[in-house]
Amino acid sequence: MTADLHDLTIAALGARIAERSLSPVDLTETYLARIAALNDRLYAFVRVMADEARADARAADAEIRAGRRRGPLHGIPLGLKDLFDTAGVPTTGCSRAYLDRVPAADAVVVTKLHEAGAIVIGKLTMHELATGAPDPDGPFPPARNPWDVDRMPSGSSSGSASAVAAGLCAGALGSDTGGSIRGPASWCGIVGHKPTYGLVSRRGVMPLSWTQDHVGPMTHTAEDAAIVLQAIAGYDPADDGSAEAPIPDYRAALGESVAGLTIGVPRAYLESLGDLHPETLAAFWAAVDDLRSLGLTVAEIDLPYAEHLDTIGTGILVTEAYSFHDAGFRERLHDYGRPFWTRVIRGALWSAADYALVTRARGRFCRAVGEIMDRVDAIAMPTSLTPAERFDDTSIVPYSRPSFTRMFNLTGQPSLSLPCGFTDGGLPVGLMLSGRPFEDTTVLTLAHAYEQSHDWYRRRPSL
Repeated sequence: MTADLHDLTIAALGARIAERSLSPVDLTETYLARIAALNDRLYAFVRVMADEARADARAADAEIRAGRRRGPLHGIPLGLKDLFDTAGVPTTGCSRAYLDRVPAADAVVVTKLHEAGAIVIGKLTMHELATGAPDPDGPFPPARNPWDVDRMPSGSSSGSASAVAAGLCAGALGSDTGGSIRGPASWCGIVGHKPTYGLVSRRGVMPLSWTQDHVGPMTHTAEDAAIVLQAIAGYDPADDGSAEAPIPDYRAALGESVAGLTIGVPRAYLESLGDLHPETLAAFWAAVDDLRSLGLTVAEIDLPYAEHLDTIGTGILVTEAYSFHDAGFRERLHDYGRPFWTRVIRGALWSAADYALVTRARGRFCRAVGEIMDRVDAIAMPTSLTPAERFDDTSIVPYSRPSFTRMFNLTGQPSLSLPCGFTDGGLPVGLMLSGRPFEDTTVLTLAHAYEQSHDWYRRRPSL
């Protein structure tokens, strides 16, 4: 068995499986062995589904040998953030309040992954119920960043990012309500794609804020993200937020030229932020120069209402989250972790007038960004203010600093983070590219073109 299988992309693994130089059974055993060796350091998995994965790998192997290969995900082991329902397997949201929760059916996206032939290898650590902060008193230890286990992988899709970056699975699904796919992707040096709102069903996914929740892939490359998105995208009439939109061939579009596209950059806004880490900013400007060298036009833009976006997004989030957890708080508040309930319970203090106010403000922002997108094909920004922070840094107050990611949950635009460099200390830095609604192909194609100009995506942490 090849020692570096766990470092390969989904595309490369799929090609080997297709030519039958690699068996899904051997690949699954490679990942299970690596999980056994490293999860006690990284805490990326809360539940390894070894028996189910082995059975699915044997079935995939038999199908492929019989000439019935389903596509590039057939026989590929993937992980799931522990808020995706899995039939007969606990889905807890990493919360004591839901430790006994065993869904009767798979989430729609899990069903789609199975239909594509993917192998679900386990459930991944997250911040409790998709918000809050790393909680050392929670039912599961917080996930660690594989580039430095004393640092956070960000949240809430913390285990998903850690597992992919460390080679514990070939890819994973995460959820993103304010940046929970892209932030962890940035801090762990992988690709995280938040698709357009409504493109991917959320039925069977534990909700946080139904007007901002998104489901998307976390992978090593933009090509891998396109492969996973192809499998999970599609209209779901039982998801109120789902949209009937054409599903293009995302992977095929990656070969298109990006020359002539226009990228918007909010220079004045970025340079006004005192909290923006200098190495993050330097890596970002270098990435902008690289995009320009690929034939893109770079245009400076102003971000309207930027100073109010965190208030708007947080107000909507806590109000919607509280409405969902109200009964649970009344019945068993002590079962929820303090970082979660102290944040969400603020929703009880928001009036209908308050919610209407931030919803109207959201509408104004969306219209303003729509006018910007009439002039540019995508917006480029750093993904995070800083590289990965230490667990013991008491100066960090979660959600107290500006978020670059949240604005695109408010607008519902496709938004992707990919590596654009490393700090002098060896920590990844993320570049965020965000496009027009339902133009996920543009975002993925831009990311793929940028990747090919650097080897950032090839780097792996030493563990």
